Amino acid sequence: MTDLAATAPRMPSTRWSNGAIALAAIAASTVLLLVLAGPIALLLVAHAGSGARALVTDTVVQGAIVRTLATATVSTALAVALGVPLAWWLASRRGPAMRVLAALLDLPLVLPHPVAGIALLLAFGTQSAVGRGLVRVGLEVVSMPAGIVLAMLFVSAPLVISTARDAFAAIPPDYVLVARSLGHSPWSAVRRVALPMAMPTILAGTATAWARAVSEFGAIVILAYNPKVASVLAYERFTSYGLEAALPVAAALVLVTLLPLAMVRVFSRRELLLAR
Repeated sequence: MTDLAATAPRMPSTRWSNGAIALAAIAASTVLLLVLAGPIALLLVAHAGSGARALVTDTVVQGAIVRTLATATVSTALAVALGVPLAWWLASRRGPAMRVLAALLDLPLVLPHPVAGIALLLAFGTQSAVGRGLVRVGLEVVSMPAGIVLAMLFVSAPLVISTARDAFAAIPPDYVLVARSLGHSPWSAVRRVALPMAMPTILAGTATAWARAVSEFGAIVILAYNPKVASVLAYERFTSYGLEAALPVAAALVLVTLLPLAMVRVFSRRELLLAR
């Protein structure tokens, strides 16, 4: 009788399959890493010097960089001050209406950036009732720093809200209820219990929102082309003078944003480890 075991087809070993999967994953990860980090590394390696010189000698670049960092910081502070309480309110309530509201608040994340600028111009431009009212009280947004802050806030605040909402939703409700049973007010229970537990995630969301504000272009160029932020200045020099003229501005922006962003990320990671 033929030995069935000898004639049966051999299945590939699990060890070989796992090894092949691991190699494929490493190859795919390497390609993605090159796509994401490669252009920035090339920009810094080839043009960090010209970017540093622009920061020292080019007053137009200096003004655009300072304006970018200042308006991004203001918009991020507003996003945190207004968005974290809203995130707690959304996380503490359930129902279809809350899901619809959360989806609407996330919508700016997926809108094309020029569309965001057009919507903001429609709502806050001088042709709108709100815009005319703002002008009457001395708060014009079109082609003003306030418009830059507004555009940055529109595209970055959803990051703070969504991350904070998820962080608050992950906290067991019993923790806050115990604090309330010990005599804390609702606000005190949130401040002393829920907020510290959610803080590492909120910090990470804040860092991402700040970076998103710094990088904004499409909404700003429609709502407030002037005074120029760094992204608009880089685009203007590219369209007017070519790639070589835009590279120092781009490199300067990367140089001044990389360090604070890395520090915030490290700090939020440290807070997460301490919370554990």
